[in-house]
Amino acid sequence: MRAIRTTAVVGLLVSAFSTASAIAEEVSLSHKGVQLIAKQELAGGKTWKQGGFLLVHGTMAHGQMELIATVQKLLKEKGHSSLAINLGFNIDKRKGMLDCAATHTHTNVDAVDEIAVWIGWLKTQGATSIAILGHSRGGNQVARYQVAHPDPIVKRLVLVSPATWNGARVANEYQQRYKKPLDRFVNTAKGLIAKGQGDSLMKGVDFLYCPNATVAAKSFVSYYVDDKKMDTPSLLGDIKIPVLVTAATADTFVPDIPERMKGRVTENVSLKIVDGADHFYRDLYAEDLADAVHAFAGS
Repeated sequence: MRAIRTTAVVGLLVSAFSTASAIAEEVSLSHKGVQLIAKQELAGGKTWKQGGFLLVHGTMAHGQMELIATVQKLLKEKGHSSLAINLGFNIDKRKGMLDCAATHTHTNVDAVDEIAVWIGWLKTQGATSIAILGHSRGGNQVARYQVAHPDPIVKRLVLVSPATWNGARVANEYQQRYKKPLDRFVNTAKGLIAKGQGDSLMKGVDFLYCPNATVAAKSFVSYYVDDKKMDTPSLLGDIKIPVLVTAATADTFVPDIPERMKGRVTENVSLKIVDGADHFYRDLYAEDLADAVHAFAGS
């Protein structure tokens, strides 16, 4: 996500991430002692041997949030199979929005390993050509996966309103929302990590969209460290396969994508701006998004 917003955003997120009613088959696998789950939609008459999409949600969300479920349904109608994963967050068979009351031991980069595990699962299903689509923070995590673990079966990336990053901006917005300095908690967490106590729990800490949370030191640092890898546009030059980046003109979470993409559109990287859409591409804008993704992926 672009950054921490005002309290009103919580209600917005609950609405935007509501579970859709699309019917899909649940599949699961074990990773580091946690059972991960995903929803599989195979296009009519197809198997994974004909390829498809791996879909990755954004911050604290899940694979059947409204946007992902709608895109999955629309892609199926256009002849594309897809697998919408739930990032585990160290919770067995996690479903729905991540509960703020959970003890947060997950890290931002856990998603990179989980994407790799699901790509491995798709290989066991016979897949030889996969596109990965990630939304918001998921877009950044998809890009980070491709930089760190490029796999020959991954042919294309779709980054839907992917996260951008500016450390000073994030610190300012954290201060505005929680009335506390972000640096204080980052430095406390870094101090614990330096002592070999990265698993130590920090209690009563404001974290992502969760006030007064319980968070492992290593988890807090992973989401708030000032690192250019958190900035998706900065990663594009290191990705060698075709990439489609989408931006929405009414997006209040990452409104700076068009500006940040200047000079980054190349033969390999394209930008699609969806006029009128918000960060979650509600209503008919999801169809505009799916059309763009279909055109990019081909039949």
